[in-house]
Amino acid sequence: MGGRYAWASTTAWGWETEHDLDIARRVLRETELEELSGRMLNELSGGERQRALLARALATEATILLLDEPTANLDLAHQAAMLSLVRSRCDDHGTATVVITHDLNLAAEFARHVLLLKEGRTWAFGPPTQVLTPRLLKEVFAINVLVDGHPVTGVPRITPVHQASWESGV
Repeated sequence: MGGRYAWASTTAWGWETEHDLDIARRVLRETELEELSGRMLNELSGGERQRALLARALATEATILLLDEPTANLDLAHQAAMLSLVRSRCDDHGTATVVITHDLNLAAEFARHVLLLKEGRTWAFGPPTQVLTPRLLKEVFAINVLVDGHPVTGVPRITPVHQASWESGV
């Protein structure tokens, strides 16, 4: 219930209402944590804890979310599921979300706009197809990358090209 505390429609005695509990149950289901709801945060694995933190943020029903590395410690399936959940919140409820991530492929897949930073300054901002280009990524990360279209979604797909490996045929 921690995520609802500031917004809870508490009774005169300070207890959560059924509405608050319904929201908590819904986000536990959405983040696949129902079976773990009786456990303490320090008893969860890193990935389970990350999903619990996302559930807490979603339970606030805030119109703006700021998520710092929300897919850290998550396996591929949970990365996609959690970002799909956040994306659907944006699409269905008018929520604005800022996601800070180092995973450019996830950003390309789920973001409408990407802000590329270098040394704390804005380097590029716009749709993933305009920002996640070989030239801009080399300027920021000092590495050559291959950027092609994802075969299913068509969004940019970024692969680092390590020159020594490339030249030696490895």
